[in-house]
Amino acid sequence: MPSTKEIRRRIRTVQKTKQITSAMRMVSAAKLRRAQDAILAARPYAKKMYAVLGEIGRRHKDAEHPLLKPHAQQRVHELVVITSDRGLCGAFNANVLKRGQATARALAASGLRVVITPVGKKADEFFRRRQLGETQRVFSGLGTIGIQHASQLAEHLAKRYESGEIDGATLVYSEFVSALTQTPHADPLLPLAPAKEIESAGHAAIPFEIEPNANEVLRALVPQALEFTLYRALLENQAGEHAARMAAMENATRNTEELIGSLTLQYNRARQAAITKELMEIVSGAEALK
Repeated sequence: MPSTKEIRRRIRTVQKTKQITSAMRMVSAAKLRRAQDAILAARPYAKKMYAVLGEIGRRHKDAEHPLLKPHAQQRVHELVVITSDRGLCGAFNANVLKRGQATARALAASGLRVVITPVGKKADEFFRRRQLGETQRVFSGLGTIGIQHASQLAEHLAKRYESGEIDGATLVYSEFVSALTQTPHADPLLPLAPAKEIESAGHAAIPFEIEPNANEVLRALVPQALEFTLYRALLENQAGEHAARMAAMENATRNTEELIGSLTLQYNRARQAAITKELMEIVSGAEALK
């Protein structure tokens, strides 16, 4: 049986771990609230933007934009996989990476050359180790998500698609459902298909006046739609990361409390055994003196 000194040392160590996990849980809870507020604030803009795109597509069938037009030949497909930069969030990153790995293999099996753009250090490390496809520019060290991160990623993808370097793109990210549920998704990204976004948002047709013409509006709006689609995915992923970390740290805190209780019981038993042993030695010594 370990000595009481050793058990006390273990109890102090576990108590320090509990303080760390409890603090991380509270920090993640605060960040989760801010991330949820950011998602709610972004939704009205998304609805209006997709409504405008839907109205243009409904009234002007001849209006075109390079990001809306599928390529005739499919050779290279880019896979954008969004994860976090840090761990300690349970199976959050593992689930997204598993979905990204399955998508990459399915694309390769269909005869496409897969190019992977990791967003987040965990995705970069994962795909570099496994070499599932050619790795393009890495986006990591994002910290607090801002529209500038989505702008850089959207510009990178738009240039490659318009120049013909890639013939399509798929976005893999984790959708924030609730504080306990995050669902990995693999959604087609390029060419843009605003009709699906409009249907999922539940808009009715709105009679817009389009000036100066539909092509000019698409030239301004389609890049913003790509940028905002990526921005929303980054926000969803960020909220899911904080929710997963909060749940993981809550479980860790609960486990440390149980371990402290078990060690305390073990300490009390060891202390009682030492006291009993000392009493027996005293009684035995007194009996020997008689």
